Amino acid sequence: MSQEIRKATFLFVFICVVLDMLALGIMVPVLPKLVVGFEAGDHTRAAEITGIFGFAWALMQFLASPVLGSLSDRFGRRPVLLLSSLGLGLDYVAMALAPNLSWLFVGRVISGITAATFSTASAYIADITPPDQRAGRFGMLGAAFGVGFVVGPAVGGVLGNINLRLPFWVAAVFSLLNTFYGFFVLPESLNPDKRRPFQWKVANPLGAFRFVRAYAGAGLGRLCLAAFFYYVAHESLPSMFVLYTDYKFKWDERTVGLVLGAVGVCSMVVSAGLTSRCVKAWGEAATLVLGLTFGLAGFSCYGYAPTSAWMLAGIPLVGLWGMSGPAQQALMSRMVDSTQQGQLQGSLSSLRGVAGMIGPLLFTQSFAYATTHQAPSGLPYYLAAALLGASLLLSLPALGKREQPQTR
Repeated sequence: MSQEIRKATFLFVFICVVLDMLALGIMVPVLPKLVVGFEAGDHTRAAEITGIFGFAWALMQFLASPVLGSLSDRFGRRPVLLLSSLGLGLDYVAMALAPNLSWLFVGRVISGITAATFSTASAYIADITPPDQRAGRFGMLGAAFGVGFVVGPAVGGVLGNINLRLPFWVAAVFSLLNTFYGFFVLPESLNPDKRRPFQWKVANPLGAFRFVRAYAGAGLGRLCLAAFFYYVAHESLPSMFVLYTDYKFKWDERTVGLVLGAVGVCSMVVSAGLTSRCVKAWGEAATLVLGLTFGLAGFSCYGYAPTSAWMLAGIPLVGLWGMSGPAQQALMSRMVDSTQQGQLQGSLSSLRGVAGMIGPLLFTQSFAYATTHQAPSGLPYYLAAALLGASLLLSLPALGKREQPQTR
């Protein structure tokens, strides 16, 4: 495969991942508003339904990711990527036309399946990239996650302020154009002699937890639990931010989208520019603890916020929380052998999947409870702060220690 073709194909895969994240991000400012509209302005009922939608989407991601990866090992990367991109575009059309909640729910389920292509995209990059360049390419895929989640809410908010259905139509056009482009420029990367039969035991999403269980009594097991609490707390942003600010401050779609975009930009700037400096100055464990402390303060600020100004003041604090994630991953990667790095990242992906199922239900149901009982409406963000507090306590023992790689 020539260098020019490799660049073109990598661009297609990069766009695929960006669109996958747009599938999540573009709906953040508008999907809860659609649900509120279907429920005649009942925020309590809308919160309950939004939580169920979020659970279903994350469950499909959790189940479909390893299956799609195994299917790509059997039939090749090209058909899986193209069919997923096509399915995502058609699903956007279906949701744009959704006349009721049942239709919208089916659309979210299909979206969770078709957007679960990261494992296939990663395999494609490994196929076409020399080993010494793979780290940089995988880093670019990580950046695609950030681009999608920053651009998605901002675009969705601005377009949704014009019409709540418009973001879905725009996303459909981009996905279908990407499929058309890929049909002509995307070659197959996996040779037939390197393909393997599809096996359910390989596609089992629970298999990765064996790795975490093997380290349950070691420092890595503790940090994995801390990471899990971190992941659950993060779910409070996409699942609750729109409903909470609409209920408490009457923010419109445009305002919510731009503010969420600002949160994403702050996190990207901190992760890319500040984290490495903090790690160099204080070490990974101290940076992790500092970031979690900022996150705890930021979510507490969100929960208390009596005015919009207080809510906005929490944004830089939540942004500074972004330094804890890379520091946490770097710290954990020191604790396993070089041959186990893939197992570690796969296990963390599984933990994210479970957190994605628990978080939306936890935060939306707590908000529904708070709005119908004598409880503060900021209860979901107080819970997120408590989760980060637990993550902080689990991370404190890492201070002053330098974990050595282990083999098992």
